[in-house]
Amino acid sequence: VASKVLIDQTLWNPIFGLMFFGYLNVCEGKSFQEYQNKIKADLKTAVMGSWAVWVPAHTINFAFVPPSQRLLYINSIQIGYNVFLSFLGNKKVEGDDEKKEL
Repeated sequence: VASKVLIDQTLWNPIFGLMFFGYLNVCEGKSFQEYQNKIKADLKTAVMGSWAVWVPAHTINFAFVPPSQRLLYINSIQIGYNVFLSFLGNKKVEGDDEKKEL
């Protein structure tokens, strides 16, 4: 279990962050430069936020939650984590608005 969480959080998590911010960037019609700015500003926060949520969540899940309740537990945590990602994804990056005005 520990190795799966380690792989998930060190390899998949940053890739997911890049994909998440990239998807938002494309849907909002932003430039590649704005995507790079977003990554520089917020990817570290997203990865560290994931570590703060999912490492303890999975530890609790596999140590204490009965197998029949694990999906409900993880989905409940996921709702809160999605709110965090939503706020982070919609946070303005300094400098992007200034460039548009010029």
